[in-house]
Amino acid sequence: MQEELAESLGVIQQAVSVRLRVMETIQKQGNWVPYELKPRNVERRFFTCEQLIQKQQRKGVLHRIVTGDEKWIFYDNPKKKKYYAKLGQSLLSTLTSTPRPNIHGSKMLCIWWNQKGLVYYELLKPGDSITGDRYRLQLIRLSRALREKRL
Repeated sequence: MQEELAESLGVIQQAVSVRLRVMETIQKQGNWVPYELKPRNVERRFFTCEQLIQKQQRKGVLHRIVTGDEKWIFYDNPKKKKYYAKLGQSLLSTLTSTPRPNIHGSKMLCIWWNQKGLVYYELLKPGDSITGDRYRLQLIRLSRALREKRL
């Protein structure tokens, strides 16, 4: 292929090779497949397809996927009260400001689930955060929970 390209451009094959490498282009080698398969090959492919279909019907791929997330849960939320203002009264003078929830007045929920539902969760103490060691322990506990649920 490179020889034909070099000949049509009037350069040497090495120049084409260097330029293709600079452009990060590679040559892919295709596999030749006979036009007509032998009966044994047809039978083998058919058997393999049947096995794959039966395996998928028994258990899908989705049952093996587990996903997780961390979420801050604020448990010290102040209640807001309704109020009525008179027409013509300045809206700013009637509003009372409410401070944003303090992140230290919250807990972190670490949760994992799969297609069937909740697999494992852990509610951290206020002020705790995720560290490498804590995450490793959570993954160990998640692995145990998965083994228990699959029994």
